[in-house]
Amino acid sequence: GTTLSCFFSGRGLTRPVMLINLAAAGLNIPLDYLLINGVGPFPELGIAGAGLATVVSQALLVVLFALAVFRPEHDRLFAVRRAWAFDRELFGRMMRYGLPGGVQFFMDIFAFTFFVFMVGRLGRAELAATNIVMAINTLSFMPMIGLSIAVSTLVGQAIGAGRPGDGVQATASTLHITLAYMGLVGVCFVLLPEYLLAPFMDDQASPAARAELLRLGVMLLRFVAVYTLFDALAIIYMGALKGAGDIYFVMWTLGLAALGILIIPSWVGQEVLSLGLPFLWGCVVLYVAVLGLAFRWRFKRGAWQKMRVIESAPAAPEEL
Repeated sequence: GTTLSCFFSGRGLTRPVMLINLAAAGLNIPLDYLLINGVGPFPELGIAGAGLATVVSQALLVVLFALAVFRPEHDRLFAVRRAWAFDRELFGRMMRYGLPGGVQFFMDIFAFTFFVFMVGRLGRAELAATNIVMAINTLSFMPMIGLSIAVSTLVGQAIGAGRPGDGVQATASTLHITLAYMGLVGVCFVLLPEYLLAPFMDDQASPAARAELLRLGVMLLRFVAVYTLFDALAIIYMGALKGAGDIYFVMWTLGLAALGILIIPSWVGQEVLSLGLPFLWGCVVLYVAVLGLAFRWRFKRGAWQKMRVIESAPAAPEEL
């Protein structure tokens, strides 16, 4: 589904991607309710029902994308079916730019997974509060991911058109929008933490357990509020650099930061020094801040403006 969606997003056609994902979500949400709780003829499967609903909705997403991509007119214009053959040069190009992107994504996910694992060593309340706050944060920064994809597409198109200045302007405009949005989100995290945490509270838990979970959640949302603006820098500048093909810098920077700032310090802080939850979340804040500043520095250097993911074709004799 992700691969097929790039057929549209890479050309700046993001509306089909949105509509197809909305269709999949429109199936996933009611299926979750029906299969988890066992409504009507549907069996009560609990967490397995949630997994099954996700698989079914993702299958629908793939089918819809396949129908949208492999149409006769697309085959006529882009050879999406006629060119169904192994292309060694193209495969090498995809590995050159795709593998570092995969490594970068893996390291980021692994770093946060390891962080959550370390938090889990502290206790159930700390783990529950961390998972709740990360769920809230995920919902809040999803629009920023969309803006990152947009700036990546615009920068790639600007480089391909030989107008890197357009990429600079697109990145600056996107960053202003993102900073304004994430600044508002950060304010809500500081001023309205109880309202944000309320839907996650367990009504069957004891008052003491609820109070402790609320106390930890409020504290952690303040940590998130600190790094929201750095997160905006990291996500937008990373999208711009990846759109220009500067993927190796992104991979090495993120990999080294994940190991040196989040993974190793989290392990030492928890297993060796027993520094507690604030230290672990402090590592997250520092990790995001370093990424944001590093990607901004790289973008301002401007080396990405001379990169080419696809080289320009030589001019024909009559064009010379």
